Amino acid sequence: MTHPVPIQFQGLDLDALAGVAGRIVVFAGEGGTMGAAAKKVNRLMRGALERAAGSEAFGKLKQGDAMELGFPVGLAADAVQLVKLERRTDKAAARKAGGTIGRALSKVGTLVLADTIQRAADVSFGIALRAYEFTPHKTGEKSLPGPVTLMAANPEAVAAEAGPMAALAEGIFFTRDLVNEPANVLSTFDFAARLAAMHELGLEVEILEEEEMEKLGMRALLGVGQGSEHPSKLVVMQWKGGPEDQVPLALVGKGVVFDTGGISIKPAGGMEDMTMDMGGAAVVAGVMRTLAMRKARANVVGLVGIVENMPDGNAQRPGDVVRSMKGDTIEVINTDAEGRLVLADVLWYAQERFQPRGIVDLATLTGAIIVALGHENTGVFSNDDAFCGAFLKAAEAEGEGAWRMPMGERYDEMLKSRIADMRNSCGREAGSITAAHFLRRFVKPETPWIHLDIAGTALLKSDTALAPKGATGWGVLALDRMIRDMLES
Repeated sequence: MTHPVPIQFQGLDLDALAGVAGRIVVFAGEGGTMGAAAKKVNRLMRGALERAAGSEAFGKLKQGDAMELGFPVGLAADAVQLVKLERRTDKAAARKAGGTIGRALSKVGTLVLADTIQRAADVSFGIALRAYEFTPHKTGEKSLPGPVTLMAANPEAVAAEAGPMAALAEGIFFTRDLVNEPANVLSTFDFAARLAAMHELGLEVEILEEEEMEKLGMRALLGVGQGSEHPSKLVVMQWKGGPEDQVPLALVGKGVVFDTGGISIKPAGGMEDMTMDMGGAAVVAGVMRTLAMRKARANVVGLVGIVENMPDGNAQRPGDVVRSMKGDTIEVINTDAEGRLVLADVLWYAQERFQPRGIVDLATLTGAIIVALGHENTGVFSNDDAFCGAFLKAAEAEGEGAWRMPMGERYDEMLKSRIADMRNSCGREAGSITAAHFLRRFVKPETPWIHLDIAGTALLKSDTALAPKGATGWGVLALDRMIRDMLES
């Protein structure tokens, strides 16, 4: 898998700055205010840095943005990057500044002079997240960044604060790699194998095969994958880092490794992006990896249904009726509304086996949520205000966009079927809401539940402050924070 760029934390060594090769990063606040390290660089550059920091162009920059000074006089470095950031800044701006640095690391090496920045650990985290590149399938010489060194007034304290963030970066990168991987590589076999390998980190991992799921009555999930040559699987990952009597939180993910739409086949344009339809399962896997790597003091179980939706001669048809593990029957109106069928059985299994304190499910479930919220926010649906509030608070704290969507009895009535207990699709109107109501039918009334529709946030066509275009890893930060706040505080 892709690993974050290593970052070394060191004390200030101002005498060595003139001979540093590669790139040097310095910070200045509003009005061009600079610390000791930046002032030293300015003297070596014969006042050029001060002139840049006092310029109109620098004044117009937003917090976390930067300007470049190429081939600076008085320095061996190829460039100096001047980042606008106040000494006392917030987490979002510090991480954004790190992202600005991370997108332009030097092959030779990058020195970050963070002596004045109180949130230097968040700067380092932003560097790591934005420096991500997915390159396993590119041939030729790889353009890898050189060593990154962050100099701070108290490097030991910064390194200690950055330690848990390194585990988060590993989890986010694991999620991004899974979502970016093409479906001819990430088959149901390969996906399950990658998750099974995490037992080396201390996770308990089980893989339920089709025969076991058949005995459990998971015909909703199995119906989705019956047209594929790759067998469906259910992977259960348990992290037991909390007290023995702590009831676990359950995370459930949709893992459709490729979605053609089945017999209700999708248009050709854009179908290549359906390699990301396992994004919910990827986030669950990334969170579980993070918990194991940082030795979280919490009990959490992650369950992912892994299937492939293909249209062969044995594929599920529109009009078919399947029986779920719960026992309810479902009329399949549209075979492209398959993710909710997978989640229905996994949600019920999670409750029957683990009796969790709450469930969060994640899925790239509907295009309708993109129409509603675009790519800025994940749609949040819930049956419990307090549980939902805890998640929204965590998402806001970590800067991951999330917006609660409405639910109501009239939406649920739209699921009525003429020949079965419910239908899996109600058409275009309120598509994301009716999908959430479908899932809610497989959540017991006493179980707090959140559904996260990440169709608009799992993979983007353009860069963001903390990720290149492609998979974002959205959700790992927010869920890890919620677990810390709910179970570890």
